[in-house]
Amino acid sequence: MSSKALAQFTSQLATLISAGLPLVRCLRVLEGQMAEGALQELVEAVADDVEGGAPLSEALAKYPETFDRLYVNMVRAGEAGGVLAVVLDRLAGFGQKNEEVKSQLKSALTYPVLVMAFAGLIVTFVMIFVVPKFEAIFTGFGTEMPGPTRVLMGFSRSMAGYWWVYLSIPVLLFLGFRLAMRSETFATRVDRWKLAVPLFGDLQRMTIVARFTRTMGTLLQSGVPILESLAIIEQSITNRVVSEAVGDVHDSIREGETIAQPLGESGVFDDIVVNMIDVGEQTGQLDTMLLRIADNYEAEVDVTVSTVFKAIEPILLLVMAVVVGGIVIALFLPIVSVMNDLSTGL
Repeated sequence: MSSKALAQFTSQLATLISAGLPLVRCLRVLEGQMAEGALQELVEAVADDVEGGAPLSEALAKYPETFDRLYVNMVRAGEAGGVLAVVLDRLAGFGQKNEEVKSQLKSALTYPVLVMAFAGLIVTFVMIFVVPKFEAIFTGFGTEMPGPTRVLMGFSRSMAGYWWVYLSIPVLLFLGFRLAMRSETFATRVDRWKLAVPLFGDLQRMTIVARFTRTMGTLLQSGVPILESLAIIEQSITNRVVSEAVGDVHDSIREGETIAQPLGESGVFDDIVVNMIDVGEQTGQLDTMLLRIADNYEAEVDVTVSTVFKAIEPILLLVMAVVVGGIVIALFLPIVSVMNDLSTGL
């Protein structure tokens, strides 16, 4: 089940339960309105388990690929507190928020990726098919080619003769990177670099803080204990540096410390977040404060995404101008030499 489909399923289930329908009937209604396929079979299996007497959380836990620990534990807390519809509604809102952030990042990345791909295809076409024709013309005139032109011609011959090498290099780099990422040390260094890289590091940090606070606030608001909430979040965060920091927070709280102090010592969360969480702890409104932080950071992510990718556009244009300009200049220099030779001969 995709994230979008899961959010829709959760929202519809929450609406049906709020209307007073029994849980099994709610699941059968959702099953009946779905198209035949894997999704319908999944809902049917869950409905069968619930009809057989299993709690909904236990039935969902059988399918961890679709319903992760966060989802299952929130449902379990909702069942225990008799507020299943409320918890499902929160889960649906949480999923929709995550989808909005993902969708925004994907749409912002689409333009730069398309521009780079299109520019790469054009440069490849010019190097393989256009530059050799100029080389033949220059050779026919017997003109000595300048250094930049010779480099360009050599690169063109290399691309035309060994195109398979150039195609295999990105593949080999990708496979090598995937293999290296199996090393915990290398993967941790990459995650630390992601947080330190200019522009994108701040964006990722804000995204992680927003996700952490949104998840933590939603779990606490649904009645999941704080230690269990932190354990769930530690496993759900993909960045190893941040995951280790959350693990340290979990261990510190288990020893009796506050959540704000170890968060501040982690170096991942900035002072504003730490102070707001500290205020939330002191006032007994930690869940509300966490959700407020998530709202603020999600809004900041929206602004940062727009700013970052607006800054990327002129950088891409500059890179394209340098590459294309370099090719044009390298091809123009021999033409100047030929014209000089012709004028001298006249």
